[in-house]
Amino acid sequence: MFSSYIAVGDSFTEGLGDDLPDGRVRGWADFVAVGFALAAAKTTAEPVRYANLAIRGRKLGPLLAEQLEPAIAQAPQLISLNGGGNDIMRPKVSTVSVARQLEQAMDRVTGAGIHMLLLSGGNPSDHLPMGGLVARRGDELAAEVRAFLPRENATFVDNWADTGLRDLRYWSADRLHLNALGHARVASNVLTAFDVPVPPEWGVEEVAAAPDGPGARRTLDYYRRYVLPWIGRRLTGRSSGDGRIAKIPTLTPVDPATATPV
Repeated sequence: MFSSYIAVGDSFTEGLGDDLPDGRVRGWADFVAVGFALAAAKTTAEPVRYANLAIRGRKLGPLLAEQLEPAIAQAPQLISLNGGGNDIMRPKVSTVSVARQLEQAMDRVTGAGIHMLLLSGGNPSDHLPMGGLVARRGDELAAEVRAFLPRENATFVDNWADTGLRDLRYWSADRLHLNALGHARVASNVLTAFDVPVPPEWGVEEVAAAPDGPGARRTLDYYRRYVLPWIGRRLTGRSSGDGRIAKIPTLTPVDPATATPV
């Protein structure tokens, strides 16, 4: 059990795709914090504190430069890191370099006496234009990461290898980010890795047992709403995260009673 947890990363960790009615995004890391808090309530009076420093659109280098040291400075018991997804979507990338940055970040966190949760994102390639390229690069990065594991005081959760998570029912309308069901499944993978009970009200097992959904259809409206804006940002050097700040910048007590249902 961890009583303090900080998540660093990009849109996957920020929670993009799991949009709440009030305009906020939630995501798997929020679910994990709630799972920790629910488990802690049954065993100890100590509250669980949580922060989320993730910013959408960040490549791994800027992500680590902006978020890693501020996370370590707050001295949590657990830091999670996912990154590199935006790197492999660029025209050119060295998956070896991305993996090396992840390894160095892991050494920095564990060297500070903090447990490190390193996790991969789900594989969206079945539903994306040029999905074959994304799949090849993702497989290369996954192999590079697995090569330097396991490590002491670190846990790895391999969502890229979760074949069930590839089903379209777990993905949002843009087919690049998980929806609420997908984020809940990733949180379930994380909690299971730590032997923390997965709240049954999330419905993770029930959804996983259902038949696979239909395949993706890429319509003209899909390209207009999602693909063309993404290309436009790449051509102009803009990012979806420009001007954004962390949604939970400092460790904050988690109250499971206020959590929005899945």
